[in-house]
Amino acid sequence: MAITVNPPYEADGTDLILTEEALQFIEELHAKFAGPRDDVLSKRAAAQEQAARTGAMEFPAETADVRKGDWTVAEQPQSLADRRVEITGPPAPAKMAINALNSGAKVWLACLEDALSPSWQNVVDGQKNLYEAARGTLQFTSPEGKQYNLRDDVPLPVVVVRPRGWHLPEKNITIDGERTIGALVDFGLHFFHNAKVLSEQGTGPFYYLPKLEHYLEARLWNEIFTFAEEKLGIPHGTVRATVLIETIPAAFQMEEILYELRDHASGLNAGRWDYLFSIIKYFRASGSDFVLPDRAQVSMTQPFMRSYTELLVKTCHRRGAFAMGGMAAFIPNRREPEVTAQAMDKVREDKSREAQDGFDGSWVAHPDMVDLCAEEFSKALGDKANQIDRQRDDVDVSAEDLLNIGAAQGDVTEQGVRMNLYVAVYYTAVWLSGNGAVAIHNLMEDAATAEISRSQVWQQIHNGTVTADTGVPVTTDLVEKLLDEEVSRLRSEINDSETFGKYFEPAADVVRKLVLDTETYEDYLTTPAYELLR
Repeated sequence: MAITVNPPYEADGTDLILTEEALQFIEELHAKFAGPRDDVLSKRAAAQEQAARTGAMEFPAETADVRKGDWTVAEQPQSLADRRVEITGPPAPAKMAINALNSGAKVWLACLEDALSPSWQNVVDGQKNLYEAARGTLQFTSPEGKQYNLRDDVPLPVVVVRPRGWHLPEKNITIDGERTIGALVDFGLHFFHNAKVLSEQGTGPFYYLPKLEHYLEARLWNEIFTFAEEKLGIPHGTVRATVLIETIPAAFQMEEILYELRDHASGLNAGRWDYLFSIIKYFRASGSDFVLPDRAQVSMTQPFMRSYTELLVKTCHRRGAFAMGGMAAFIPNRREPEVTAQAMDKVREDKSREAQDGFDGSWVAHPDMVDLCAEEFSKALGDKANQIDRQRDDVDVSAEDLLNIGAAQGDVTEQGVRMNLYVAVYYTAVWLSGNGAVAIHNLMEDAATAEISRSQVWQQIHNGTVTADTGVPVTTDLVEKLLDEEVSRLRSEINDSETFGKYFEPAADVVRKLVLDTETYEDYLTTPAYELLR
């Protein structure tokens, strides 16, 4: 095998991160695990086809013994015992990484996936910042001369890294002319450079695993962890992984996923936004019973979402694992105190519900939300670090409960269709410019919420959904008209022809094809967008 790096970007991090030894490690991971990765991905299409055809899903019959068995995951490391508040965000640029590390959160989820646009600069800079964070040397000076340094007056959060999903490639590193697997690049570079340092500190290496759809995908990650530990001489079980339950098939395999990772498992997370996206994707052609209301109306109190989160808590605590809550989309706006107060109230309500349901901690997207989240979980935890000992034996969730989409309260409206198109174009444009998360109308939007937005529109067209406010069906003609109007609205709001032409026009082209091509459905928005990213 011949590994090649073709970076259109050179900086200090290139020589620090892309060393010959690190690339050799990537090459070894690829040689051993690229084939198995392809195998597990090939199973996804068949599962989607079956779900769409039947409109149903079941707990796997072949793993009944796992669900009935008396087993637990490995004992949790002390540095992860208290996860009551986790701040999420990308590790690049350095300013954002430092702000997250200085936030007072217990954990920083350093996201190389949905919150990071994987430009080559961001990939390399993110790894460089994680390298320096592991050694306590991360600092940054802004062009205006402002200095950003790590605080020394509070404990810094434990870093948990989220690599890209299995489906995403890395085009700037190729092996024998073929693109490498983004997840293996992200994991491999981070593990190679930081595993020994973090293990000696007792603070890692720890990971979040995104978008798994089957327990065999968890088994593959477990094999990767074992191989990497052996290769670098790290004790078996040092790696700990929290799996995001953010796909509908994974919700039916929570126990199996923990079982496959049990020596390396830390917990499960209720990845609510990708979960909604997955439901739409799997059942997009299964009829009107699976058409959700406008995104803004699909709260965590909807019955099918309550079933999902309560089953997650019960499963995790039964198996000695952490149950981690999800992201509330509302964020503060310091220039608008009234908006900020409303956002704070909504986030507090969300975190209070999670804490009372038994979650051990939850996510925030902004430093101003850290204390609020900590307060709500401290009310439930008292002087304990977590509430794993709280068993939810009162919870009994069936397959029908998880798929009770038709009972969701709310309507599909033309205004909701407009907002979906607006967000999808806006977010894709920002992603193409190199940013993976953006505040739009005081909501934090990332790849997951953009996926919901464009997928809802595709599904509404496919099912001829009638809007409640105008009484007309959602058709390709209507969507094309609304899309043109929303693009014009964005043009006037941006008011910068160069920026609009460079990012928003190609973004609008991507979204147009995704929502109007009713013969096919693209599994991920970021797949075609990645081809435009530099």
